[in-house]
Amino acid sequence: MALINRILIVCGEASGDLHAAHLVRQLKALRPQLQVSAVGGARLAQEGAQIIFPIGELSVIGLFDVLRKLPRFFSLKKNILRMIASEHYDCLILVDFSGFNLRLARAVNRRLPVVYYVSPQVWASRTGRVKTIREYVSKICVLFRFEVDFYKKHGVRAEFFGHPLLDIVKPTMKKEEFLNNVKLPLSKTTLALLPGSRRAEVERILPVMLAAAELLKERFPVQAVIAKSEAVDWEIYKTLTKKCAVETRIIEGKTYDCLGAADFAMVASGTATLETAIMGTPFVLLYKMSLLNYLLYRPQVRVPYIGMVNIAAGRKIVPEFIQFGAGPRRIAREIAGIMQNAEELARMKEDLKGLKETLGEKGAGLRAAEAILRDLESRLPS
Repeated sequence: MALINRILIVCGEASGDLHAAHLVRQLKALRPQLQVSAVGGARLAQEGAQIIFPIGELSVIGLFDVLRKLPRFFSLKKNILRMIASEHYDCLILVDFSGFNLRLARAVNRRLPVVYYVSPQVWASRTGRVKTIREYVSKICVLFRFEVDFYKKHGVRAEFFGHPLLDIVKPTMKKEEFLNNVKLPLSKTTLALLPGSRRAEVERILPVMLAAAELLKERFPVQAVIAKSEAVDWEIYKTLTKKCAVETRIIEGKTYDCLGAADFAMVASGTATLETAIMGTPFVLLYKMSLLNYLLYRPQVRVPYIGMVNIAAGRKIVPEFIQFGAGPRRIAREIAGIMQNAEELARMKEDLKGLKETLGEKGAGLRAAEAILRDLESRLPS
């Protein structure tokens, strides 16, 4: 049987880079000779992928950011299509990043097999995009069971292998060791602040988190660890925390250790909410974007929540504070109410544990890699 030798992967955000890197690790374990080219970031590079374009230049928030970067997106799509035409790739793997990737799939027009790994959230907004998937995507791998039923209703066969974060999310040290390393006492209540992976997110969301932490300090002794994004400059965090009355530590590359050491967390909407849920750390979710982007985005959303944790659970298991509702006083009041109510805190932890159990078993990345290779190699001439 002929084997897959060369693949091209396209992702556009830090979470996509994380998932793509995990998949590449599993693919290479099965096919050591595999050559990978990618639009990706540091994690894909660590797995041996040749980065043809770095994702740091692609990150966008909202329509106006997209419009500003349109020339870059057009140029990138043109270059990818040129590479596909001139070099022999066995497969194109798309990871999330639907605004760009669905257009790319359409432009590729089945000239080679297209696998979508980490399905775009077409069930949440702009459902019509499922038509593009049905017509131009050869195989789709989803991260949640409910997505299988959604795609089935639209005539698309989707496969669920479990959630790869179950293998990825794990701290490297115990709480006591971590707090000792960052010179924080074990006696205080530790808050983990996860304000997002993009500069605009950090600049809008971290000040709200810090203000809420200061209000919590009026009720009980607190300290905070801030999970720093590698894509955001240190000076942004230092400037924002400079006048904060709560003792803070800015930690890069140790998100799961921050969560493992935390008694409670404040988390920006995104993949980090699911990572926090898997860690079992109680948290609240918050998000803010520019007013114009919010007014354009909100009417498109067809689900009652924005947090993946609540969407996957089918009910609100963690509080959400969005845009105008993301006020520090409201957030601090909610956190204090949960933390000072043993029954409510236990309920949230139990709900997070139950959600984790719905994500399947560990080994999802390997199962997905096996299925992708099996399907692709069955199409190759012997």
